[in-house]
Amino acid sequence: MSIKIIGTGSYVPEKVLTNFDLEKMVDTTDEWIRTRTGIEQRRIASADQATSDLAYEAAVKALAMANTSAEELDGIIVASITVDHVFPSTSCILQKKLGAMKAFCFDLEAACSGLIYSIEVAHALIKSNIKYRKLLVIGAEKLSSIVNWEDRNTCVLFGDGAVAMVLEKTPEGAEDCVLASNLGANGTYTEILQIPAGGSRMPASQKTIDDKLHYMTMSGQDVFKLAVNAMVSSCKEALTFADMPSSSVTWLVPHQANYRILKAVASRLDIPEERVYMNVNRYGNTSAASIGICIDEMNRGGFVKPGDVILMTAFGGGLTWGSILLKW
Repeated sequence: MSIKIIGTGSYVPEKVLTNFDLEKMVDTTDEWIRTRTGIEQRRIASADQATSDLAYEAAVKALAMANTSAEELDGIIVASITVDHVFPSTSCILQKKLGAMKAFCFDLEAACSGLIYSIEVAHALIKSNIKYRKLLVIGAEKLSSIVNWEDRNTCVLFGDGAVAMVLEKTPEGAEDCVLASNLGANGTYTEILQIPAGGSRMPASQKTIDDKLHYMTMSGQDVFKLAVNAMVSSCKEALTFADMPSSSVTWLVPHQANYRILKAVASRLDIPEERVYMNVNRYGNTSAASIGICIDEMNRGGFVKPGDVILMTAFGGGLTWGSILLKW
């Protein structure tokens, strides 16, 4: 049996936060942000929008493209580090919003690699179980809720958004959309990208709030070096497994973290920049949503056609990473 992505959808909030807006909030400049990250603006959710609300908007678009009703879904997987609540799962909240009451639901946390991990899990579930025919995969983040807006080193990087994909079991003999994939992680680097407080290790207290330990912290230089190496190695593994040279890749779609990271990954894979899809300038780093927003833009904008080969790769806190080689 084979699996295809039959629908994609994405959503970003209406509010635009530009670099010039940030100049009024922290000690930074538009030039400093652009030259170091490539980011010009990002989208910010409203106070009454939660991650499940962003996910819902993306899901409705994906289901419409897939000509699929919510009642047809066998499962919902939500990748996010900014879930609505510790529990219940954001996937269960989304299930209620959609009316997808036949679907199993769970959340998956792999930070910026979350969508890659979720597609891999969904693909394996459909392949291994005759009962599952259609699964909804979501990457959604309200990163503005965990960013310290007084920390100029991190607040300039992140934005909010969501993506949804519908995966379907296809008729016997059809070609599978996944040509190759791999996942990886290295827990020895947990401290370089994390939210220190809020879990069982450091429950919320007046001190953790006063010390701003519920916001994201990051060692940027360490992340940069590890991200490039991990994504390049992961991509090469996927290409080797598929017995495919990088010259056969139609589009490289890396996690939209930083323009310099994207360029470095493409260069080391010998993929020219014109075949690297980038929107980091418009949305910043949207974590688990970033690759999927790219894919939906490409799909709806006519950038991809049947038979194109798309190499997706991501890196995130954990540390986690992964790549998927898709045949569109």
